[in-house]
Amino acid sequence: MKDLLLLTPPFTQLNTPYPATAYLKGFLNTKDISAFQMDLGIEVILSLFSKNGLEALFAFAAKKAQVRSENAQRIFALKNLYIGLIDEVILFLQGKNQTLARQICSENFLPQASRFETLSDLEWAFGTMGIQDKAKHLATLFLEDIADFIKETVDENFGFSRYAERLGRSANSFDELYEALQTDTYIDALTLSILKEKMERIHPKLVCFSVPFPGNLYSAFKCAQFLKKHYPKVKIAMGGGFPNTELRSVSDVRVFEFFDYITLDDGELPIELLVSNIKNPSPTNPDFNFYKRTFLLEDGAVLYNNFSLRKDYAQNDLGTPDYADLLLDDYISVIEIANPMHSLWSDGRWNKLTMAHGCYWGKCTFCDISLDYIKLYEPITAQLLVDRMETIIAQTGERGFHFVDEAAPPALMRALSLEILRRNLKVSWWTNIRFEKSFSYDLCRLLQTAGCIAVSGGLEVASNRLLKLIQKGVTVEQVAQVTRNLTESGIMVHAYLMYAYPTQTVQETVDSLEMVRQLFELGVLQSGFWHQFALTVHSPVGMDPASYKITPQPAKVSFANNDLAFVDHTGIDHNQFSYGLKKSLFNYMHGSCFDFPLQEWFEMEIPPTTIPSDFIQRSLDDPAQHEMKPTAKIIWLGDLPAPTRGKKVLAFHLHDQTGSAEISLPLAQGEWLLKLLPTISIQEKDLKTYAQLKSQYEEEFDDFLSFWYGDGMQLLREFGLLIL
Repeated sequence: MKDLLLLTPPFTQLNTPYPATAYLKGFLNTKDISAFQMDLGIEVILSLFSKNGLEALFAFAAKKAQVRSENAQRIFALKNLYIGLIDEVILFLQGKNQTLARQICSENFLPQASRFETLSDLEWAFGTMGIQDKAKHLATLFLEDIADFIKETVDENFGFSRYAERLGRSANSFDELYEALQTDTYIDALTLSILKEKMERIHPKLVCFSVPFPGNLYSAFKCAQFLKKHYPKVKIAMGGGFPNTELRSVSDVRVFEFFDYITLDDGELPIELLVSNIKNPSPTNPDFNFYKRTFLLEDGAVLYNNFSLRKDYAQNDLGTPDYADLLLDDYISVIEIANPMHSLWSDGRWNKLTMAHGCYWGKCTFCDISLDYIKLYEPITAQLLVDRMETIIAQTGERGFHFVDEAAPPALMRALSLEILRRNLKVSWWTNIRFEKSFSYDLCRLLQTAGCIAVSGGLEVASNRLLKLIQKGVTVEQVAQVTRNLTESGIMVHAYLMYAYPTQTVQETVDSLEMVRQLFELGVLQSGFWHQFALTVHSPVGMDPASYKITPQPAKVSFANNDLAFVDHTGIDHNQFSYGLKKSLFNYMHGSCFDFPLQEWFEMEIPPTTIPSDFIQRSLDDPAQHEMKPTAKIIWLGDLPAPTRGKKVLAFHLHDQTGSAEISLPLAQGEWLLKLLPTISIQEKDLKTYAQLKSQYEEEFDDFLSFWYGDGMQLLREFGLLIL
């Protein structure tokens, strides 16, 4: 028996658990509150995509006589092949049957339906040696064919990373979702049977649903409905990303036929107080009568209770995320498209951590910066962060980390990297950043040396006028320089791109595409994705639309309230750019069609770009970015080089993973450098600054600049002398 069941409803990711329940379980451990967690989504997927699951699925489809399209008929005709192969394919995607890769890559092993018709040139996508990735891609297509069959014949709401998502999108009214909940689907029956087994085993007093996305919402309500009917004494709460953004003004009392509580923002203290109220309902203790950021039904009305006198916990006090109970060895790595950055989201098991709560910038006008999860910025120390990494590695056996920050702070990334290197911890990690000037080439080298493999960040509209209107705090030129620094350091870069921002003109859309084309042609971007601007009620644009020359379309709201329909007074139909922007980007990501005129991507007439063809190249050649700050820290990442002394010179023999070199310095300067290197090594806590180094040199010698910029010191920089 446990106090709580923490539950992520279907569906999120196939390759790794959504981290909210692990964060909460880590906190509850510090309060001696017992909790069991489960990712119901992966358990449903594994039950459905199994020999027994497919046998039942095909039998159900035949009974319903829904196999109508040519594609569905082909899959049904080959059902014995699908049934016979599914367990082996799933094991392969779980990393437990890797020798199957060569068979999967053969032409006649997997049955092929419509998904295989869209295959690109696999040798171009994966090379001649990428057998495992190629096999993962083919196995993914095999699963997607089955998913298409499910959607057509059994359950139209099905999706691998979402379920009935339409019902959760812009659902100002609860009516449609409420009506859908009156009947059970095929997936519902499977989901509820697994939930029932867990309830009978765990016997929780409180079930907490984490609902991060619209694609989890329906299943959360369906599960809650089941619990209310069969376990009426159990209390039920919902929190997570969806209620945090969408349900901040919920007023429909029918919602509370399913949930006793809906909590907003950070969930640790609200859940602790819920547990206190459930376990100790006595009115003699005032704390037990208070809730924190919690909706509940009182006397037939929806009330929002935020009266607790208890303060929220500091980030340092929340405990280490705890992945116990989750089926970590059973997640499925898939490769949906041949895109290296997108594969990080779907391929491999990543431990999730956060460097800093909230966003240190907090100004972007399209973002929900008025909400606590953005506006309340609080970092944790690098030492504690690496302590948590080591704890999670010991628990999960996984050394990959995805830091899920809104925007990881550069100073903390630097401190984190130094701490990782000081502990000689071998990890791989990636995160989201702002493309700001702090990401110098040397800082990027440090991050890569400490295991950073990729970053994503917002270039958005790739127009300096609009970036200023967004208050992004960067320019296109600056983004180009930072992405070059990252790329040359061996860190993959993904850019979030935006179009249809208020006041954006057709010319600016065309010019943005030209900026993106040049960034990919020069190789400083490896991945990107175009998003159409969406107006949200909690963003600066949503709260002051007149300043951005748009008019929101009011809607009667009793349930979800986040996305707003609006009229753009430019009168431009931005939808007409969608296909061309995405098609061109697909080709640019794969290194092709850079010489195509931009008009080639669009059916309607567009104006010629006004951006010079060498704009990005000139941005990269800007000498201002190479200025040395006196306060910059100096650090030596390498081992102490072996010296050879001559009568007049001292030679250093340098080695790294890919090569070796030798530098020769006048004997006195060489001896000075030999004494210096141990004092600026990675293990030193108090790093010297460039100004201190210059002053120290000039106490013994003249002309520091000729020494510093000489061939020997520049070669030393290539082998691990960094200026941070």
